[in-house]
Amino acid sequence: MAAVAERVFSGVQPTGNLHLGNYLGAIKRFVELQERFDCIYCVVDLHAITVWQEPEELKRHTREVTAAFIACGIDPKKHIVFNQSQVSGHAELAWIFNCVARMGWLNRMTQFKEKAGKDRENVSVGLFAYPDLMAADILLYRATHVPVGEDQKQHLELTRDIAQKFNTDFGPSLSGLGFGEGYFPLTEPVIAGPATRVMSLRDGSKKMSKSDASDFSRINLTDDAEAIAGKVRRAKTDPEPLPSEEAGLKERPEADNLVGIYAALLDGTKQSVLDQFGGGQFSTFKGALVDLAVEKLSPIAGEMKRLMADVSAIDAILADGADRARVIADKTIADVKDIVGMVRR
Repeated sequence: MAAVAERVFSGVQPTGNLHLGNYLGAIKRFVELQERFDCIYCVVDLHAITVWQEPEELKRHTREVTAAFIACGIDPKKHIVFNQSQVSGHAELAWIFNCVARMGWLNRMTQFKEKAGKDRENVSVGLFAYPDLMAADILLYRATHVPVGEDQKQHLELTRDIAQKFNTDFGPSLSGLGFGEGYFPLTEPVIAGPATRVMSLRDGSKKMSKSDASDFSRINLTDDAEAIAGKVRRAKTDPEPLPSEEAGLKERPEADNLVGIYAALLDGTKQSVLDQFGGGQFSTFKGALVDLAVEKLSPIAGEMKRLMADVSAIDAILADGADRARVIADKTIADVKDIVGMVRR
């Protein structure tokens, strides 16, 4: 396979109510990875419309995610930040991948089964083919690494399957065009940290979600200090003291979740948190978690509010990022058309 420069790609859907799970599970790691890689971070609005979105709300949420990226520390000058629909190559490559991927592969996607539920005959075709578009997002930039949560790992495995099948199917064409044995890299997932899957503050068995009816189930990135403190103090716990060893969290989902959140906010480990608070009551631990969460998250909320007050500046960042992304994407699309055998200008 021809050598491919190391590059990170990932994205966040603009569907409203960005929360602590989005920050710890994704955006915080985006910020860390930009120190070591060339990064492309995308607001994936094409993914958002696999279910109905009110048009004006979609625009607002797209800008809000952009503001969150920047407020959390992503540098849009050194790296690329844009919204997906401004680069047509995403949709174009997704169609080609629709013709490479197999129905059986998509039928095995657990997220589709969970989202569609019993009404799968009435969901959009886009929701079913969502993983092919995700593969196109990544491979359009021939990304070598993708930070993902555990719930997206299966989709990244599909991306690798699509890349491998494309490379195999078009092997002779690749060789003839000088691409060696393969064009697309087999992208590696980056899954790390003590809180890759943040759970609800009201039910430790459920993932923290923007769609949960209770606002007390999550800490929103737009919450002020008072709201953060109130939600942490009301978070569900159990009557036992915190354990001194990480193994003691195994059958205690709410305790495990709060300890994981503390560790992730502090860039530590669950065991280091238990070394400090093990044997103590939740009231003491929650007080410390309130202080830490307010310290880390309140500045983000304030900066997001400031950025959202200047819509034209956010739109300029997205337009500049799209222009820079398009240079990479157009090269990939031209190569792929040559490989597949399409006549182009």
